[in-house]
Amino acid sequence: MEKKMSKKLWFNILLFSLMGQVAWNVENMYFNTFLYNSVYEGTPEAVVDAFVPAYTAITWMVQLSAITAVLTTFIMGTLSDKMRNRKLFISGGYVAWGIITALFGFISKDNVSALLGITDEVKVLAITVWIVIIMDSIMTFMGSTSNDSAFNAWVTDVTIPAVRPKVEFAFSVLPVLAMGIVMGIGTFAQSGKISYSAFFICLGAFVTICGILGFFLIKEPEHKVIEKKEDSNYFKNLIYGFKPSVISENSRLYLALLALGFSSIATQVFFPLLLPYLQYVILPASEGINFLSAGTIIPVVISLIAAIGLLVLLLKLIKTNKKIAMYICIGVFTAALFALSFSHNIVTVIVSALPLLPAMLIFSIHIGACVRDFTPLGKAGVFQGVRMIFAVLLPMLIGPALGNLASKLSGLTYVTEYKEVLDVPSSEMFLYAAVVMVLAFIPMFFLAKKGFEVENTD
Repeated sequence: MEKKMSKKLWFNILLFSLMGQVAWNVENMYFNTFLYNSVYEGTPEAVVDAFVPAYTAITWMVQLSAITAVLTTFIMGTLSDKMRNRKLFISGGYVAWGIITALFGFISKDNVSALLGITDEVKVLAITVWIVIIMDSIMTFMGSTSNDSAFNAWVTDVTIPAVRPKVEFAFSVLPVLAMGIVMGIGTFAQSGKISYSAFFICLGAFVTICGILGFFLIKEPEHKVIEKKEDSNYFKNLIYGFKPSVISENSRLYLALLALGFSSIATQVFFPLLLPYLQYVILPASEGINFLSAGTIIPVVISLIAAIGLLVLLLKLIKTNKKIAMYICIGVFTAALFALSFSHNIVTVIVSALPLLPAMLIFSIHIGACVRDFTPLGKAGVFQGVRMIFAVLLPMLIGPALGNLASKLSGLTYVTEYKEVLDVPSSEMFLYAAVVMVLAFIPMFFLAKKGFEVENTD
């Protein structure tokens, strides 16, 4: 571990985090639209009816990808621990990740028809869709190998507790930058100004180049870990994180993961439905509001000042009393969600949401740092799969289900871009999220009792 973050280490962390987020954004944001706008474009309705509609294919792809991500992180994270070679998994994985992303540029019904000599439109559509789904899972395998497991484990290996909050802050900002990059280029693909082929090849090339650079830039940490004989078995290490003795020995890690899990579930209750909620519920209800009136500007300004003041308070308090700071984060997060459940126009939504942002930011940064701090030395790869369960799998399964349940109470529907009829999101989804978020107090209480302190060196 480096006691002080060197410029080279910062460069490597920022580069690989940014390019990893670019690749994930391409998959999460544009493979869906690629299926709908490219693969299904111009397909006769009778052909679609004979196979499956676009939104069903997208659902299959997302579900299979989520399962692949979690399983891969367990398998490859454990293997990277076993081999003590993060560089190979990160760099080699990024190279393959970029190549597979670029290969999406060559997937089309015409190419499938020509390659296999098939003219039946239903078969061509079915095979093309399944090629996209399978390739997406292969890409997820490479991304989870290189980024979710090896890169995240490497970051834990090369940092100390004192600098991890800064790293987690960077990790919270870079996805927004990556989204801007991908959307900036992707807009041209969606509008038809450039082809999806050029879009995927361009961004895939950037990820591959990043992987090649990694072979020269990444330095393996020098661990001083004495591996027990019983810990050297790869297959036993796959279930290492589920052993009662391991959970008991690393109770602070699992308490941090539980707190992370509750906050992630709470976020997933409303976040996937946020844009439709604003579009179909809040904006129509806000017609006629005078945004230049004192009754509109004053509460928004007051809320903004309160949010900035809260951010300053939390930044100061987190250094002197992390327990109280984390309690405040959970409390404000919960209260803001509760307020949003009673906010029915754009002004009250903004007023309620502004204080939520600093609470969410500080909590996610420091609970993420806690997870790294409490990960056993030399076992960072093994525990990446466990982290994925709490940070990704459970939130993606439970959160949207609760959000959809709340939406059914509205009794209204809207039509998605994939021609799928869905319920209009209900403001009660924020209330459901608040109930989940308040549960984070439980693991945080016990974690605070055990203490946040860790040594800053290896």
